[in-house]
Amino acid sequence: MVIELLLTSSSSIEIVQVIRDAMQRRVTAAFLTLLFCLAPLGGCFGEEGSSAISNGDVVITPETWIGGEFQGITISAESDLSAFVPYLILNPENGFVQNSTVVDIKSGESVQLTVLAPPRTDTAVVLIGEYGREDWPIRDLTESWKSWYARDGYDRNDNQAISRTSSNTSFDAVLPSPGNSGDVIAIRLGIERQFKAAYDESEGGRHSTGIVDGRTVLNYINVMSDETPCAGPEVVGCGQDFALGYLDRWAGQGNAAYEDAAQYLIRELEGFGLEVIDHRYEYTSLTTGQQNVESYNVCGYRFGEVNPDKWMVFGAHFDIAPPANAGLVSPHLPGVGRTYGTRVGAYDNTAGTSMVLTVAEAMAKFATRNTMVFCLWSGEEGGKRGSDYWTEEHILEDNPNVEVTNYVNLDMAGVNWPGGGGAPCGGNHGGGEPNCDPDPQIDPDGYPKDEEVWPMRVYIGPSLDHDVMNQPGMVNLALWIGSDAIGVEEQMSTLTGEGHAADTWKVDDWLVKDRPEIIIYEDTTARSDHASFQDNLGTVTMGFGGLVDGYWCYHQTCDTVDEMVDWMDTTGKDYGEEQTGTSNLVDALDTITWWATYSFFQLDENPVRSAYLE
Repeated sequence: MVIELLLTSSSSIEIVQVIRDAMQRRVTAAFLTLLFCLAPLGGCFGEEGSSAISNGDVVITPETWIGGEFQGITISAESDLSAFVPYLILNPENGFVQNSTVVDIKSGESVQLTVLAPPRTDTAVVLIGEYGREDWPIRDLTESWKSWYARDGYDRNDNQAISRTSSNTSFDAVLPSPGNSGDVIAIRLGIERQFKAAYDESEGGRHSTGIVDGRTVLNYINVMSDETPCAGPEVVGCGQDFALGYLDRWAGQGNAAYEDAAQYLIRELEGFGLEVIDHRYEYTSLTTGQQNVESYNVCGYRFGEVNPDKWMVFGAHFDIAPPANAGLVSPHLPGVGRTYGTRVGAYDNTAGTSMVLTVAEAMAKFATRNTMVFCLWSGEEGGKRGSDYWTEEHILEDNPNVEVTNYVNLDMAGVNWPGGGGAPCGGNHGGGEPNCDPDPQIDPDGYPKDEEVWPMRVYIGPSLDHDVMNQPGMVNLALWIGSDAIGVEEQMSTLTGEGHAADTWKVDDWLVKDRPEIIIYEDTTARSDHASFQDNLGTVTMGFGGLVDGYWCYHQTCDTVDEMVDWMDTTGKDYGEEQTGTSNLVDALDTITWWATYSFFQLDENPVRSAYLE
């Protein structure tokens, strides 16, 4: 995929205006030119003259790719030609993942490539042109290759263009081209994502395979959220929480259950082959002189082979809300109401933790140019203390030569599209009795809860203005990935606050744009660990999340896996597709995990730096 087109232009005023226009209509020529100026993508498209060759001059095998897997493909030529493969490839010469390439093939010869087939679409496209072709067409920012093919993009003269450029290997890269490219031959191929044998559709089988997958994420959530009682810490597999899972993970003051959970994280990350460092930070009480554990982060490192001092960080907080209701009473019980605190914390934030583990396990197998860091933070519920300490102490104090180029955050992600509509009532959910939704109205500071799916959020920052795109490079990256690889071009929309009040702009713009299921936006507020990276390091961040304040079990003892499944169930409802809660939940987790994985591959090749640092 041609994604390393990350905006950094000389004129910030022009960029902002272009971005504003592009969010409302199809991307213009000027916008795509800006997009490509920042970072050349490995990939090439065709120019006029393709009529000298035909579809019959090339054979691509296999004709159907396996979605979500790196696989070998062969391009064989019956005449001299060039081929552009607009997908992530594994470069065998340097071992890095590269965004696209163009290859020249002589008649009677063939080229083999290792390609990552997009995981959540059924169509791949390879472009063919005359031998040595320099300029090739490119899809629009917010459309898939499938849509581009369907509108005969290959037979048009008004596509945006890119030109090949040499690289340090035999796999060429590309740069933006100032003009339009001509027509090109497009070979359409199928993509099928396989089911893992252990799961059927109702259990999330549709999203159970690939280098990452949503079903693996749910398996991690289930392991850590297992409330099965056990006899005590002396029993193998039983921790300080007297359960088989890792519960009661409120951070600070040396909580034994959190310590036990941290050891689990260390074992998992070390098992992936990462170098693991547990970062402990303490403070001394001014009144008693006692030293207390304030933060206990667990981070796995895979150091870069080209730029080891440039770090990409992927994180989620592992701590949960400490109990304020001493008896840990469920708000589902009649007459109890809402208090504060949880025991399981399945959604907040075992889900985010599980996605970090899944991505870390996959990415640890790949060589990278820059250093990858996978961190599970403590103390987020107490005010982002873990990430604050890490950015201030481990980076600024201990490693001043390190540049954290990008940070990806996962916090309360998964209860969102394609499920998540309406607070479940009855059956001990959502307050107990039928028709019990405590607040069925649209929240002026949030989104509607009832009779529709909840939007998935992709939030980007830092941002100082609610009505201006301050970080267009990262916004564009999110759009480019989502439109094709993630398969959400129809659900996706960018929110801007232009023309709306500062306190309600997200809801206002969401309603104006007909309630899109996937919303990409810059947020001037930050309630999670990405704020530490923005404030302390000036790092541009991308985060993923779903339902927050409208979730009945937010910071409650009912924050369990069963509750997440119930929220995501769309069977027998008048919204969404007929899918079980498990199927929809796995789908949502899969969407977010793949989006983050693609972002990491892209950011390794071309980091996106904060526009405020330019």
